[in-house]
Amino acid sequence: MDQFYNQLITFSAAYLPKVALALITLVLGFWISNTISRFVGNMLRRNNVDVTIIPFLTSIVSVLLKVMVLISVAGMFGVETTSFVALIGAAGLAVGLALQGSLGHFASGVLLLTFRPYKIGDLVTISGFTGEVEAIQVFNTVLKTPDNKRIIVPNGAVTSGPITNISGQGTIRVDMIYSVAGDEDIERVRKSIQRVADSCPHILKTQPVDILVHGQDVGIMKFDVRPWCNAEHYWDVYYYMQENIKKQFVLDGIRTPKPAMDVAVKQ
Repeated sequence: MDQFYNQLITFSAAYLPKVALALITLVLGFWISNTISRFVGNMLRRNNVDVTIIPFLTSIVSVLLKVMVLISVAGMFGVETTSFVALIGAAGLAVGLALQGSLGHFASGVLLLTFRPYKIGDLVTISGFTGEVEAIQVFNTVLKTPDNKRIIVPNGAVTSGPITNISGQGTIRVDMIYSVAGDEDIERVRKSIQRVADSCPHILKTQPVDILVHGQDVGIMKFDVRPWCNAEHYWDVYYYMQENIKKQFVLDGIRTPKPAMDVAVKQ
């Protein structure tokens, strides 16, 4: 018993300071890791980074710092940490190679959430799809099309091509083309179209409505009609004009074009 007691005292004198220091390092290290991750989260919020990505980034920072603390604590007990670092590095490389596509989409998502070329509610065209932005996620952008389809576009495809933000400026021009008979009076047609534009509640009265002759063909005269409206009323204006210009043409006696052909008879 005396021998065991002496060995216990020797062991305690040799290892208790290390254990105490390791515990203190562990507790302080985890506290500092949590403090730094909270600081990063607050900094991201102050810079108006999207709330979707903040928890993900702060958790990555917290995990990395805590892994470093655990490696430091292991080194205090004489554990060779070089092999751990090499193993973690190799595992990180393997995971990175296996998930390089997903990591590319994640990096693109971070760029989109940071630089914000569009926001939720904007009408955009990306990767050949047009729709309203329903969600900007870390890996994907979700669009809702005018016919209520849900399209999920990988963020890597978004950043690798052109992005058309149709409604990002607040106001938008609605471009339409209407055809009338080729012998109709231009000013009479223009006044008829202007009456419809003046009656539309969504067309901005602060901007003039362009009513321009687009071109002429045999028996056909085409007009460009280009009113302005707020972005959210684009389809309201478009369908209002389509229906009511037809009605107004009937009221004003303006004829629509019919197939025609000039025939020259040689005597």
